[in-house]
Amino acid sequence: MNHWVGSIFLCIISTLLLTSWLVAAEGETCSGIVPMQYRNDKISILDFGGVGDGRTLNTKAFKEAIFRIQHLKRKGGTLLYIPAGVYLTGPFDLTSRMTLYLARGAVIKATQDPSQWPLVDPLPSYGRGRERPGARYMSLLHGDGLHDVIITGENGTIDGQGDVWWNMWRQRTLQFTRPHLVELMNSRGILISNVIFKNSPFWNIHPVYCSNVVIRYVTILAPADSPNTDGIDPDSSSNVCIEDSYISVGDDLVAVKSGWDQYGIAYGRPSHGITIRRITGSSPFAGIAVGSETSGGVVDVLAEHISLFNMGVGIHIKTNIGRGGMIRNITVSNVYIENARTGIKIAGDVGDHPDENFNPNALPVVKGIKIKDVWGEKVLQAGLIHGLKNSPFSGICLSNINLHGNPGPRNSIWKCSDVSGAAIQVSPFPCAELTSSQKTGCLHDGNDGGRIIAKDA
Repeated sequence: MNHWVGSIFLCIISTLLLTSWLVAAEGETCSGIVPMQYRNDKISILDFGGVGDGRTLNTKAFKEAIFRIQHLKRKGGTLLYIPAGVYLTGPFDLTSRMTLYLARGAVIKATQDPSQWPLVDPLPSYGRGRERPGARYMSLLHGDGLHDVIITGENGTIDGQGDVWWNMWRQRTLQFTRPHLVELMNSRGILISNVIFKNSPFWNIHPVYCSNVVIRYVTILAPADSPNTDGIDPDSSSNVCIEDSYISVGDDLVAVKSGWDQYGIAYGRPSHGITIRRITGSSPFAGIAVGSETSGGVVDVLAEHISLFNMGVGIHIKTNIGRGGMIRNITVSNVYIENARTGIKIAGDVGDHPDENFNPNALPVVKGIKIKDVWGEKVLQAGLIHGLKNSPFSGICLSNINLHGNPGPRNSIWKCSDVSGAAIQVSPFPCAELTSSQKTGCLHDGNDGGRIIAKDA
């Protein structure tokens, strides 16, 4: 057995044993919906001319290796091994029944030459690129219509070298929407674990129109001033499990989405069955977010055991007129927030529109939001809940929440409008709209949020 094959085998066994131990130590997990697969067939990027010197462009090597996996169709799939080294590359497509395995010290580094990035069609639920009309740049790792795809290893790195893209955004010289690091579309049975993602040009990990997705034990890094570098954005996807990860980026850590205005309404695919658990991180924007692109609907989301530091907003549920869609059955619990502008924000006036053809009468419905067991220190404003006059937010339930401001004059207050619900044991004292007699609903734990059931694997 080759040394690197033996090394992979030992690492996968160690990962499985460590996962079992961590689950026992930390409690509940949803990761079983996509189990780790052992692949008997293994190839190395070096077999296809890969050079890890940080200068040689390896796009051709990656494409040839994946072509081999796709067309030989080995029983049980194939593992593509990336040994230690820095492999400069342009974007490439993944294929079904494959594992992309980054060894310790392996770096897949994106080229900074925009001419090496192909264009792809806009997503139908967005109608255009998110930043610019028309097409958009393909993600570094891309896939459409796949199943049984694993991206894992020994904490190797996928580096988007995003600063050239961020500067184009700042200088307003972008011709097309910036690329993601990873985008998988119309796919199922996806596992991403034990990899470091850094300096994405745009959103980091974007599963869209997917089902049965596990993202676990990842580290996602980008400077605090890097624009729109969201960590993980499940979009019009179902049965998604996000656990045990550290995210420090320039935008929302995790944002659940489902399409943009009239295009998302027409496409009509919600995000549902989303579990977010044991996430730690920091950002000038939100820790746990829903929206603002929610036109297909977002239902059944559970986020729990979240630790947030140096945040803009701890928990942010955001939508706007023209979005339509329903945001329902969202549960966020066991959250620690330290040093934030706002602890909790639920708002109906956030986000832009794709074009002037959005329908201002397409109003979102926000109901059944439960936020409980939240502790905050150095939180400047406790909360802000602003519904829509013609579509008030209802069933907003807050319980056991303590959000403390900085020492000195107290500014940690709540501001509310067009909202109804209840609040129990909330400090500072919440707005009057949340102190009605609807307390019974807050006391019951009937809302299971996004607890997912394995299916369609």
